[in-house]
Amino acid sequence: MLFLIPPSETKADGGGSIKITQAHLTFGGLDQTRDEVLEAYIKATGDQDIRQAPTMAAINRYTGTLYSAIHGRGLKGTPTANNSLNTDELARARSMVLIQSALFGAIAATDLIPNYKVSPSKLICGINLKRVWPAPHEQFAWARLAAGPVIDLRSKAYADLTPLPENIDAYTVTVFVERADGSREQLNHFNKKAKGQLVRAALTAAKEPQTIAELKACAKKVGLKLEVNSKAITLITTEAT
Repeated sequence: MLFLIPPSETKADGGGSIKITQAHLTFGGLDQTRDEVLEAYIKATGDQDIRQAPTMAAINRYTGTLYSAIHGRGLKGTPTANNSLNTDELARARSMVLIQSALFGAIAATDLIPNYKVSPSKLICGINLKRVWPAPHEQFAWARLAAGPVIDLRSKAYADLTPLPENIDAYTVTVFVERADGSREQLNHFNKKAKGQLVRAALTAAKEPQTIAELKACAKKVGLKLEVNSKAITLITTEAT
């Protein structure tokens, strides 16, 4: 089972001494396109230092609601405010979580990346990312996901950036909050927390889930519910924020 998640606009600063030019990102077949997009990014932003900038694991670099939920972080001032995945959970994330970066393409959760800022829907120095990324992903990345299942938690912008082929056993996810009276409301921005909690449930489970049924069981243990209709998953939470 793999989770395919979006990055976040907000990112942590700092990192280690390994540079992006020294790091080996997952799906090496994407490297040529990565180099082209990175060069365009440098020309567009003037960020000449990105090649020498410190790097850290992508799942630690990205912050925000989705990633806070994956790490199990609570509100500021609470004992869990600075929670992070432990060594075993990070090891599981390495094989279970892919992140769809507009700058680097699909990367593993533990791939080392620098800080950057790129929108998936904007041109970078004349490059349309929606035209650049799909073909290399289909050739070098998505073919390796054939075993499935893939839980696609990406936002529409990132799903449109590199659509998954129809032959992939992929499931899209829509989040609803269920009220005390049984009524439901679809969540938009606030869906990120529930999606992060679902990923965390899989990363922290005693046994790594391999099937949708096993993922349902993981979700239930953390107060979430999954309803599956063909390739569409409804993720139900009781938290609206």
